[in-house]
Amino acid sequence: MQDAVIEETHVIGTRSSSELKKRLWRNKWLYLMITPGILYFIIFKYIPMFGLAIAFQNFKPFIGFLGSEWVGFEHFKRLFTEPDFLNILYNTLILFGMNLVFYFPVPIILALMLNEVRIGLFKRLFQSLVYLPHFLSWVIIVSLSFVMLTMDGGIINELLVYFGFEKINFLLNNSWFRPVYILQVIWREAGWGTIIYLAAIASVDPGLYEAARIDGASRLRQVWHITLPAIRSVIIVLLILKIGDVLELGFEHVYLLLNSMNREVAEIIDTYVYTAGLRQGQFSYSTAIGFFKSLVGLILVMLANYLAKKMGEEGVY
Repeated sequence: MQDAVIEETHVIGTRSSSELKKRLWRNKWLYLMITPGILYFIIFKYIPMFGLAIAFQNFKPFIGFLGSEWVGFEHFKRLFTEPDFLNILYNTLILFGMNLVFYFPVPIILALMLNEVRIGLFKRLFQSLVYLPHFLSWVIIVSLSFVMLTMDGGIINELLVYFGFEKINFLLNNSWFRPVYILQVIWREAGWGTIIYLAAIASVDPGLYEAARIDGASRLRQVWHITLPAIRSVIIVLLILKIGDVLELGFEHVYLLLNSMNREVAEIIDTYVYTAGLRQGQFSYSTAIGFFKSLVGLILVMLANYLAKKMGEEGVY
């Protein structure tokens, strides 16, 4: 009896292996197409994770991983007891909250507006114009903003003077750093963010809109009762992924806006890693900060995904 069971198991396993090989061969071009992406994540995302070990060491590059002293959670203790840590964390959370409140809804609204445009030429032209800033580096975006906002001939300040107002020092004033930051984010990323939403809207059954029009629903009613519910799952997934970046605002953008006058409100975790960690050669300390950021992001993604499923949404996984 036991031999028969083993033989049957072997036959089933052989059959499954044969079917798997056939399926792989049938979709060989698809797997070949995704191979570069898989290799990218393996080489640049997964293999470097072994380097997280130096967060628990007093790492010396000339000694290496094996020779460096293990110090446990010493670097994490230093991070949490750093005098400026709370202020840096507060600045990071404030900027993330502004991204969530002011930037996140903009691509959705923009996609809904573009979907209502019926003149094809105008729609394509407008899409190209709002996509274009995404392909500009933050250096160019910040430089253009500097030219417009500077007190020495900046167009914004010249307009303020023309209408009888005083000039404003946008670039060195603490209270203006965050509005300038979020406006630059919206300017650069809002158009690009509409791509996924427009793709989701394109999959909505046109018959639903036709039925709504027959029932006398206005365009606004159609958007509210058909388009938004149809793309709700996409919005939830992107929101969950956005929450995972709560401490990952991006180094380059904030660093370009950072100066000695606005450091109190502009210093975030990413810039702190660069200035206090990498510039001073504190590789273990900067790795510990990165580990902390990743752990917080992972916990928040899992929590947001759990809450989304509790509310009946699909979630990320």
